[in-house]
Amino acid sequence: MRPLIILNNKTMNKIGILAYGSLINNPGVEIERLIIDRIICITPFKVEYARTSSKRSGAPTLIPTETLGQEVNATILVLKDTTKLKYAKSILWSRERHKVGENNNYVEIKEPSVNQVVVKTINDFENVTTVIYTSLGQNITGEINPEKLADLAIKSILDKAGTNKEDGIRYLLSAKENNIETKFSKEYENLLLRKTETHTLEEAIKKMDLKRNEN
Repeated sequence: MRPLIILNNKTMNKIGILAYGSLINNPGVEIERLIIDRIICITPFKVEYARTSSKRSGAPTLIPTETLGQEVNATILVLKDTTKLKYAKSILWSRERHKVGENNNYVEIKEPSVNQVVVKTINDFENVTTVIYTSLGQNITGEINPEKLADLAIKSILDKAGTNKEDGIRYLLSAKENNIETKFSKEYENLLLRKTETHTLEEAIKKMDLKRNEN
């Protein structure tokens, strides 16, 4: 029988990872093998497409923000009760840095730069004793608006990220399928469809893939 933590006469899970982006569908093998449950929730902080990813050829990605965006739908990936918090932080940190399997230990950063991944903690959230999540700084320069996001997403699918199926349009589609909607989401999608002269994100992906392969 696995150990239980009792709080207010309710059984508490020990450790969970808060996922509000690609982590929901693609947690990576190290995290995936520890997941025992998923809890649908709302982020306790605002989220917006406020960061570009080099792995995704500059596509917009979701990050926690202080001023932009809004609270969004998310999923807590509940881990096995035997999971140690230090290990959970380390594999989450490694996954966010695309270093899965390298056995790097996460070290707390007091004054992180905009590009350093920070693992933050929420206590007693949604029936989970300790919930962790990653946070990165905003790196999109100038005003962030739906048109800029659409342009970045289209550019990314025409680049290497499109070939690897890690582009911004696929990222936006995945967020939409997980019911993640920020303040910019709808207009971002509408402008993207208008610029690609398509009616759905699936159609846009197909059309832009063909265009990339023709070049």
